[in-house]
Amino acid sequence: MSEVVDLDGRRVVLVTGASRGIGAETAQVLATDGDHVIINYREKLKRAQAIADGIAQAGGTASVVGGDLSDEVAASRLIAEVANEFGRLDVLVLNASGGLELSAGPDYPMRINRDAQLRLVQLALPLMPSGSRIVFVTSHQAHFHGRKPVPAEYEPIAESKRAGEDVLRNMIPLLSDRGIELIVVSGDMIDGTIIVRLLERRNSDAVEARRDQGPLPTVAEFARAVADATRSDNATGHTVYVGGLDYLSTPAS
Repeated sequence: MSEVVDLDGRRVVLVTGASRGIGAETAQVLATDGDHVIINYREKLKRAQAIADGIAQAGGTASVVGGDLSDEVAASRLIAEVANEFGRLDVLVLNASGGLELSAGPDYPMRINRDAQLRLVQLALPLMPSGSRIVFVTSHQAHFHGRKPVPAEYEPIAESKRAGEDVLRNMIPLLSDRGIELIVVSGDMIDGTIIVRLLERRNSDAVEARRDQGPLPTVAEFARAVADATRSDNATGHTVYVGGLDYLSTPAS
């Protein structure tokens, strides 16, 4: 993690999976909005540090902290670093996910998209004061899993991310007792993300079918929605939808 900073009233925000794509863009938006952002990365330290440096050059503040969230020891170490440097965590943005990687084993989607999300929340809770917020980032394909068709290649991710959302929603009574809110941000396929690029290689028809429904949201548009969800006045459990109007014909859970 980078050197200790003077928070000067800034919120401390941890964004998981923030070395690229939606996570990186969300971190930059939050920093511009005045937060101190902790950029979590799994392997790409240089890429994460470049994002933090860019934030600093723009007048914001950011730290970097490594950790594979699917690894219990690494996740515990990550939260310990946050505790040691800041003593609190005001916002946790659960953006990291996976499952389409060619090297991923059959159990990996559930380990990263459900088990790792739950574990990180449990580890972070002691640092989160009343008034804190958790934002869970997901996709329409996952959020509406079981109610809308899903490309076969994306099925393990959709199933596991829906399971991750469900276990976090089951925590709402506990979170509420602590004064912590949970907001879900769900998006259609997001143009330019690694997930869409991987799907285009394996099933280009599935991506084109989504484009036929209308323009896909951009990374910038979705990141703005995620950042806004950290401050919105929505009640705990609320879902923010970005793109994919055809999905919204089915009521949200």
